Amino acid sequence: MQNEPAVRLSAVRRLYEVSARMGAGRSLAETLQAVVDGVVNGLGFGIAVLNLRHPDGKFEVIAVAGSPEARAALLGKVSAADLFDAEFAIADAWGKLRFVPHERLPEGEVTGWVPDVPVSDAPDAWHPLDALFAPLYSSDGDLVGMLSVDLPEDQRRPGPIHRELLEIFATQAGLAIDKARLTDRLLAEKTRLEASEATFRLVFEGAGNGMATVAFDGPELGRILRVNDAFCRITGYTPDQLLGTRLVTFLRDEEPDQTRVDLEEVAASNGTYRFERVFTQPSGNAIWLAGTAALVTQGAGLPRILLVQIDDVTARKDAERELRHHAAHDPLTGLPNRRLLQHRFTKVLEQTRATGRPGALLFCDLNHFKLVNDGYGHEAGDRALREIATRLSTAVRHGDTVARLGGDEFAVLAEDITGDDLTTLITRLETAVSRPLPNIAVEVTTSVGTVPITPTTTDLDTLLHEADQAMYTAKNRRP
Repeated sequence: MQNEPAVRLSAVRRLYEVSARMGAGRSLAETLQAVVDGVVNGLGFGIAVLNLRHPDGKFEVIAVAGSPEARAALLGKVSAADLFDAEFAIADAWGKLRFVPHERLPEGEVTGWVPDVPVSDAPDAWHPLDALFAPLYSSDGDLVGMLSVDLPEDQRRPGPIHRELLEIFATQAGLAIDKARLTDRLLAEKTRLEASEATFRLVFEGAGNGMATVAFDGPELGRILRVNDAFCRITGYTPDQLLGTRLVTFLRDEEPDQTRVDLEEVAASNGTYRFERVFTQPSGNAIWLAGTAALVTQGAGLPRILLVQIDDVTARKDAERELRHHAAHDPLTGLPNRRLLQHRFTKVLEQTRATGRPGALLFCDLNHFKLVNDGYGHEAGDRALREIATRLSTAVRHGDTVARLGGDEFAVLAEDITGDDLTTLITRLETAVSRPLPNIAVEVTTSVGTVPITPTTTDLDTLLHEADQAMYTAKNRRP
């Protein structure tokens, strides 16, 4: 049965924040650092190095995260265009990733910086000479850089789920670098807009990103003055439908007061305002837009305008949502995993301490399940686990959490429950599991151990250990 570990929920929250910083509107330098910081802070690798590919094909180390020593040794290093060819020739293809196991490296040909960490003899342990690369591509499929990662936090070679998360992140990173390069060019061009309307028109109309000008002063304040074709294509509106309307009419703003403060700061500093907002298209469909709004002074006596650049980042938002789901749920059953269980336990404990009414943690271990795997195969065992997960979820009360801890072990987190209600819940769980499984003759049952969650409860690990012991007591009582 598959049991790939998911990344920590708290780490994915940080990854979500970093992904937002990689969106449209960031400079290239900020984006590159956000990429490596996101790998270290969000994906659980100890070190991340980003080689940016220059127009002449050479690679330069632009950003390093996780190790001051690696940063000092590698930052600014320029290498030939064929830097990765020899390693990729002996690499394993993990989707779009490339993994080079240390045992395939020619003896005495170690290049680059190697972390000084102990070497484990476990068969799937990460070796300091192992290398994992994620090529970064633009929206046109051009190679823009190479991301290399090292020292996974669990000290093991990444499994399929962890690889998939890195691959998704690398895809978004490549697109973000591509957009950041455009942003750098546009922001550089901004300084010349005041002197050259012809240059402005060329950049404005020819930009692949949606662009608009919005009145910042006078009676037209907030109204759209000009849009390019890309702006209309992204939003779904025609120029006639947009011009003269207020941009805020189409944008969902959860914090309008903060937006007003931010724009006031832009006006005071002649800076740039970055935003991500939900935009409503004519069909009523909601998309995510990310972009910048830069204040432009047109000349003496003329009102100032905002030059707005937008990009549709709905796909990135969907990818972030997928990342959060992978991080919080068991890949086989779809149930919350231990990380999400920890998050919900914290809330139940807070509620228990506020009300004084105890909750309960139930530890469920399946009996005779090994016979299913031995007699019917692991594929049938996986189907049976999914069926049992559904039954447990149906048996609990609304608001209770059923989580898979691994293998054939499950936990149920229940708030405000004692006495007969708890006994009834245990009976429902035992009854749900003991029903015959489709096309399986083995009689699978469950033993349930339970411990209360009280105001003096300290942590989930201790509670799980106590519930595990209670489960074994219940198992020994079975006839």
